[in-house]
Amino acid sequence: MIMKKILSMFFLVYLISGCINYEQKAYVYPDGTGSIEIRYWMKASDSASLASISSLNIFNSDSVKNEFDYSFLKNLEVISYVDSNDTTVSTKIKFDFTGIDSLNLIRTFSQYQFSLTDGAAGQKVFSQFIPPITSGFGIDSQNFIIRYIYTFHGDIISHNATAVQKRVLIWEYNYSEIGRGKTISVTFKPFKIKETPIWIYVIAGLVFMVVIFYLFRKKRD
Repeated sequence: MIMKKILSMFFLVYLISGCINYEQKAYVYPDGTGSIEIRYWMKASDSASLASISSLNIFNSDSVKNEFDYSFLKNLEVISYVDSNDTTVSTKIKFDFTGIDSLNLIRTFSQYQFSLTDGAAGQKVFSQFIPPITSGFGIDSQNFIIRYIYTFHGDIISHNATAVQKRVLIWEYNYSEIGRGKTISVTFKPFKIKETPIWIYVIAGLVFMVVIFYLFRKKRD
């Protein structure tokens, strides 16, 4: 499991860097499909430490890709890279999923309890568990940040996010704040076809007018 492998490296990371970050972005549609982008990165204190960190399996693209080798994940991309300018090493994972319940079958997400169910009339309820994390080794967990950024295809009715940017909900914790675990919870009302953004209709109308204009012009010629 990616997160367990990251956490098992805490002691080594503490000795050579002291900082790790995990960010998970997701777009969730009412039918349970969507996409996820995961990025985790570490900052090293010098070039020697950077080389040590970059040799870890969690920063090996092939090793990470094996963790997400599932038929229900589409368009899988895994990129690991080193930035010598700011002495950081990162891994980015992107994929589309065909059903949010299927994410629970992925080893990395085995404790996450992804769920999307019907709520009140015309509403959907999304939830995800953030399992507890034990850093150990006397490491200052304030230096380790975990962040979840979710966008939902609908109007947000209620949520327990720590920050909001329109339809983008953000949950951010240092590892000590997670305690025995946190649950992400969102209720939203899916967009209807008639609620398609106005700018789409404007563009479609302009295109239609241009086509009509050229058709009449061609007919006159």
